[in-house]
Amino acid sequence: MTIEERLAEVKANIAQAAKEADRKPEAVQLVAVSKTFDADHIRPVIAQGQRVFGENRVQEAQGKWPELKSETVGIELHLIGPLQSNKAADAVALFDVIETVDREKIARALADEMKKQGKTPLLYVQVNTGLEPQKAGIDPRETIAFVEMCRKELGLSIEGLMCIPPADENPGPHFALLEKLAQQCGVGKLSMGMSGDYETAIAFGATSVRVGSAIFGNR
Repeated sequence: MTIEERLAEVKANIAQAAKEADRKPEAVQLVAVSKTFDADHIRPVIAQGQRVFGENRVQEAQGKWPELKSETVGIELHLIGPLQSNKAADAVALFDVIETVDREKIARALADEMKKQGKTPLLYVQVNTGLEPQKAGIDPRETIAFVEMCRKELGLSIEGLMCIPPADENPGPHFALLEKLAQQCGVGKLSMGMSGDYETAIAFGATSVRVGSAIFGNR
């Protein structure tokens, strides 16, 4: 299949999964994960009308997205990988959505940079639903208090929650946990589901799914 055909298939699967969950397809945003792919691989996806993309690393994104953004109006770029505090300035400058706020140090660095730059990227809190020591994300039991701290102490508007379930577990309970936490935190955005489980995530209320290999092919 061509990259255009794979993109069309993913969009059709999203629409079908939304329909089966009694949701509107337009309620689910597709974030095309373009990490490790260069601009020439990304342009055909942009040409098909895709405007929302996800990148894992700030430095890699800096190498291709300023040019791509200058070529096409309406690009929305999401940071979906771990963020180091020394990259906060670059992240605020480049990204429209930062999905991986997961500790106070990062939240404070982002708050400072947003004031300095006069920019307001949307912020999501990443939750480590599987409590995996090797994975980024805040402990689910600390999520509500952390969101409150971001809002009240730092003046940050937290728009949503994000998670990456353990690879060897049924993702359903993790998606259900994130949806419950989102309700308790009073946030409306749920970033969950990747190439292998995005249809399941939609059934649990995902408002955005992060799909890479199903569109771009294997890395």
